[in-house]
Amino acid sequence: MEGAVVCAANYAPLTPISFLERTALVYPDRPAIVASGTGGVTRTWRETRDRCIRLAAALAGLGVQRHDVVAAFSPNVPAMCELHFGIPMAGAVICTLNSRLDAAMMSVLLRHSEAKVIFVDYELLYVVHEALRLVSEAGTRPPILVVISELLDEPSQPDAKLARADYEYEHLLSNAGSSPEFAIRWPADENEPIALNYTSGTTSRPKGVIYSHRGAYLNSLAAVLLNDMVTMPVYLWTVPMFHCNGWCLVWGVAAQGGINVCLRKVSAATIFDSVARHGVTHMGGAPTVLGMIVNATAKEQRPVPGGRRVTVMTGGAPPPPQVLFRMEEQGFLVIHSYGLTETYGPATVCTWKPEWDALPAEERARIKSRQGLHHLGLEVDVKDPETMRSVPADAKTMGEVMFRGNTVMSGYYKDAGATADALAGGWFRSGDLAVRQEDGYIKIRDRSKDIIISGGENISTIEVEAVIFSHPAVEEAAVVGRPDDYWGETPCAFVKLRGGGGGGGDEANKVGKLMAFCRARLPRYMAPKTLVLVDELPKTATGKVQKFALRERAKAMGSLPASSSSSKRSPEGTAGRSKL
Repeated sequence: MEGAVVCAANYAPLTPISFLERTALVYPDRPAIVASGTGGVTRTWRETRDRCIRLAAALAGLGVQRHDVVAAFSPNVPAMCELHFGIPMAGAVICTLNSRLDAAMMSVLLRHSEAKVIFVDYELLYVVHEALRLVSEAGTRPPILVVISELLDEPSQPDAKLARADYEYEHLLSNAGSSPEFAIRWPADENEPIALNYTSGTTSRPKGVIYSHRGAYLNSLAAVLLNDMVTMPVYLWTVPMFHCNGWCLVWGVAAQGGINVCLRKVSAATIFDSVARHGVTHMGGAPTVLGMIVNATAKEQRPVPGGRRVTVMTGGAPPPPQVLFRMEEQGFLVIHSYGLTETYGPATVCTWKPEWDALPAEERARIKSRQGLHHLGLEVDVKDPETMRSVPADAKTMGEVMFRGNTVMSGYYKDAGATADALAGGWFRSGDLAVRQEDGYIKIRDRSKDIIISGGENISTIEVEAVIFSHPAVEEAAVVGRPDDYWGETPCAFVKLRGGGGGGGDEANKVGKLMAFCRARLPRYMAPKTLVLVDELPKTATGKVQKFALRERAKAMGSLPASSSSSKRSPEGTAGRSKL
């Protein structure tokens, strides 16, 4: 329009760094970071900003330039909050690494990312020392090693033999080169990279996902709004900060002047203690976190202060109705979300409507199990991946979940081919299969790789798992396809029982009762033909079940015996016991 201009007065690149700058002015003396338990550190927003500026100055002093990658390998300690601001303030790109990585995979990611510096919690030094040895042997210059030795409320001291590092975190922040007058290196373009996040590797080798300052800014605000975070929330860090930068809430909590309650180790006892001690208002996590809460012992549980509720955003598999009921009874309100690393974490949310409050509990749970509608800042659709046409809202026709908008990744680092494939047709292709219901809300049926095709029928493993979960003796379950010479493949369930319980009697009897339970509630072709009791399910650090590992175990079992693979679909199947 004539007269409109874009200039310094009306445009500045969006960046979540600005959240810290504002909050340090508005709430300078309010707590910003609190360590869990007793005796841990507490820092104000003024102190946090000062430390982040010093950190940026120290990185510049180590030779870190704009767009250099700086890695972090740590649990949810206070330093991880500071690194999310200090590294971008130096103009660099933060790369938070999964704290469960082994040395071999870490060495691969360090070489791929070309990290110039790596910050490592002292508990994980043994992994990094081995990874750096492998990096050197591969002919690559290893990154500068900075050890984080802050102990929070841990009574032990770090082993001196493990503390071999180029620098110690606190010393680095306090030396002469870490000036509090350092000039922040603001992005010249809001599409410049702020973070590099590697995918969880549940289905393939991890890929490096690039986040921009703009995307991080917008998704932080969307996360705050869709978590119902009002001013000055108290957020308990049960989501790993390495996972999509804590679903962008490391930055989002700062936008609201909240308190970050840092938790080195997540357990039922530490969750309940932190909620009671610090007045936690919000938290998040995978289904494993919900499981910790509902399965907590009477000794571990503590009442939520003031009779209010703690809002919990969960991702991953839909929470079983029984879990939702027990969470509500204990004072936790669950919001179900869905997303991927490529969408900066959660990208849809099952937004609750007041008219649903009056529905029966079972119906409310069914509604909450849906993945809902898109976050603010992007679009979601369910499309036929071949024709790119939207599927009808009939709750039956499956298609691929696709996203487009401001909070979709910039691309895969050093992988133009994978980027082009993922963004083909102007949409990000998730690889997840879903249906769209009459009200527009989506419901995930499965990952395209997890769908079981048995005798030409598509079987959703999520639907089968939901039935198994509904048995009161089941704590965890995962379903994959097992090879079958007659049907192609049939459902194979891996089940962890609650406290060793079950249907009563010996293990074969428990398995038989569980399989009968499934047959009574599922079409015969969908009921598991194999059920294996396990002590634990293999998971990533973010709580996702590693189905590729279970598929390998099912494949190793071979085809079901001919007597179990008949045209009548034998109701018996097979049973077993295994340790994973």
